[in-house]
Amino acid sequence: MTVTRPIRVRPAPLTRNRALVPKQPAFWVTVGLLAFGAWKIGTVVISLVSWYPGPALVAGMLFLLYTVPFILLVSHVDYLEREPFSLLTVALLWGGLVATSLALPANSAGRNIVAKLTSPWTGDSWGPALTAPPVEETLKALGVVMIVLLARSHINSVVDGFVYGAFVGLGFQVVEDFTYAVGAVADADGSGSGDLLSPVFGTFVVRGFLGGLWTHTMFTALAGAGIAYAVVHTDYSRRRRIMVALLALVGACAMHFVWNAPWFMDGFDLGLGGLVLALIIKGLPGFIVVILLLRYALEIEADFYTPRLVELNDPEIITPGEAKALRSVAGRIQARRYARRRAGPRAGRAVRLLQRAQTRLAVELARGAHLEEQPTVRLPLLASVVERRGSARERRRREVLQARERLRRFGITEAVAPQSASSRTWVGMWALGVGLIGLLAPGPSVGAVGLGLWGLYRTRHSSEEADKRVVDGLVLGCLGIALWTITFVLRHVNG
Repeated sequence: MTVTRPIRVRPAPLTRNRALVPKQPAFWVTVGLLAFGAWKIGTVVISLVSWYPGPALVAGMLFLLYTVPFILLVSHVDYLEREPFSLLTVALLWGGLVATSLALPANSAGRNIVAKLTSPWTGDSWGPALTAPPVEETLKALGVVMIVLLARSHINSVVDGFVYGAFVGLGFQVVEDFTYAVGAVADADGSGSGDLLSPVFGTFVVRGFLGGLWTHTMFTALAGAGIAYAVVHTDYSRRRRIMVALLALVGACAMHFVWNAPWFMDGFDLGLGGLVLALIIKGLPGFIVVILLLRYALEIEADFYTPRLVELNDPEIITPGEAKALRSVAGRIQARRYARRRAGPRAGRAVRLLQRAQTRLAVELARGAHLEEQPTVRLPLLASVVERRGSARERRRREVLQARERLRRFGITEAVAPQSASSRTWVGMWALGVGLIGLLAPGPSVGAVGLGLWGLYRTRHSSEEADKRVVDGLVLGCLGIALWTITFVLRHVNG
């Protein structure tokens, strides 16, 4: 009896550079909806800029810069098999133009219905939690569905659904936060306070800095993963795949409901620290669930691509240690850090180039294996494609060998960190713990930075290996200092 292996990852498409095909009806539907969204959102943005040009410019710059770390983070997540820039742009524009333009009137209508059926107080306090999640999450999920209709072959793992969903959510969040920031300026101007910049910074801190990690980006990433599951897992029944996609959408709506609900918004009467604690309590559980699911999906994708390299049985292409490091973000980063410690920053860049070349070769090998599995009646039609893929694999192979030779110039033969490269020290433990506490109080943030710098100094001037928790604590400390500095400035400006 033949056992069929579940289909969890599909090889990357052969026509990688042709993600958008104008002949498809979905292409022109997308163009039309994006044009409509650009017109609607453009009208709103032009009116806001005409009323408050200075604050609108500041808000636009803040939230555009806000997208940079998210895009860099996604580039690390979507490392093994990256998505086309054109499709990522469509996802970002869908969230920022189409979903927002349709959600604004729908949310207003929903709040009015809740207020009429219950009371004005309920409409104001619970309206955002009751109406926004189903409306906004459905509209954003349709962006991932449109990506599937545009280029279904590019949805070849659940990780791709995470990535496209995150970009849709990021576009939605940036545009929504911009309108909220300028709207807060209008409220402040109407109250006669005369301060038009503090509302912008306040909105950026609350909706961007504090809420950016686990709001729209995470919500739509979860919904997108469910859609990708339904597309990729064709070995399961259609009913099961649809149920999983709907369950993911319901999970996104549930996370959104908890976030918008007026629970704990008094901050436990602890001031800004209490408000931060409330936001962490409301957002952290869903964030952890999404991260765990993403980690599981990344392991499945890595288990599909990296064995392609190991099967070559060529240590010049990849060693067992490098294959293990290539499977995870932590393993890749540790290998680069170890190379930097041994031979400087250029050695770390050489490791990064080798890892990038290895992943490109793995994708080409997966494409070739997919061609070999095509039915024999189609082989004559694919002969030219097979020839092109063979030359592409040979080119990727040369890239790996060149990157290997470049790394050897620094005296490093293997792009992997020793097992002892990440030790556990008391400095790392205290830096991480104090850094977490520093998000709730200003003093510990300074202590976390001090402990982090001391830990780095000890590592640099001693023989002991680095504790990655030292760096994590240092980053948390810097974030805490930035948060409390902005808070102090806002309070000082407000008198």
